Amino acid sequence: MIDLLRCPQSGKSLRLENPGGGERAGETGALVCSDGPQRYPIRNEVPRFVPESNYADNFGMQWNKFSRTQLDSHSGHPISADRFCGATAWSPADLKGKRVLDIGCGAGRFAEVAARAGADVVALDYSTAVDACHANLAHFDNVLVIQGDIYAPPLREQSFDFVYSLGVLQHTPDVERAFKCLPPLVAPGGRLCVDFYEKSWKSALLPKYWLRPFTKRMPKSKLFSLLEVLVPTLLPASSVLGKIPVIGRQLKRIVPVANYAGELPLDHQQQLEWSLLDTFDWLSPEFDNPQNAATVRSWLEDAGMESIEVLKAGHLVGRGVKPKRLDAAPT
Repeated sequence: MIDLLRCPQSGKSLRLENPGGGERAGETGALVCSDGPQRYPIRNEVPRFVPESNYADNFGMQWNKFSRTQLDSHSGHPISADRFCGATAWSPADLKGKRVLDIGCGAGRFAEVAARAGADVVALDYSTAVDACHANLAHFDNVLVIQGDIYAPPLREQSFDFVYSLGVLQHTPDVERAFKCLPPLVAPGGRLCVDFYEKSWKSALLPKYWLRPFTKRMPKSKLFSLLEVLVPTLLPASSVLGKIPVIGRQLKRIVPVANYAGELPLDHQQQLEWSLLDTFDWLSPEFDNPQNAATVRSWLEDAGMESIEVLKAGHLVGRGVKPKRLDAAPT
């Protein structure tokens, strides 16, 4: 899939230099810009277009610690597939043989869904989560994992039939700017799907937003160690509150812990693991910027998308189709 890659600084094509790796060419070496000095290293078959350490370090840490937790192939349940299909409304038949771009792939939970459907998948993440993603999906010949920046995607424009970013954009420094980088990557007639935490008065009351001013400044390893101690206690307390008739579902949210009891078909150990993972995900990111439906719709409209839908499907989902005629979109 090297023809899909572009120098993020010049937009020019790239060539492979000094590929290595024995049976799998491209395990090491570099991608070099065709008309300039820019050179991007390849390590463990993953092209690296950004510095290894950046504002998304917490995600690199969590996805390498929980590299397989949310993969359907590991949990034994179609949890990621159900969320993917519920958000995008794309079927495996839609994806088969198509080019698909996963922005913010993490450990590859949704990229695995697309790859299993037979799509040619490019999975991009800003953090070292790409190492977990590559390890999880290396057995797929139809997946390319790259470490890159959403604000300067190292990808050829108008190349992907399907582009999605699930659970990611609210964690970027400028959410609108991040969103606006996605439509140019969609091919004419292609589809785009994004989702966000929803901004509302209810979400403003969630305990994580009271705690984040402190927890996001803590050393990530210290925060994780603290949660390892607290989550096994907080999770049962949340579950007890959740059993109170009528108000339990809302009441359990006053406990600052991710609790999927009664929502996801996980065993006890899996519940603890998912809870620790997602509680860390709540409290550690440097940025957390929820959005409302009107804003998401306006972004899709400004991008010239057609068949726009904005709805609740777990998170706040926005999706649309790029016009087949490019001159149909606003300039």
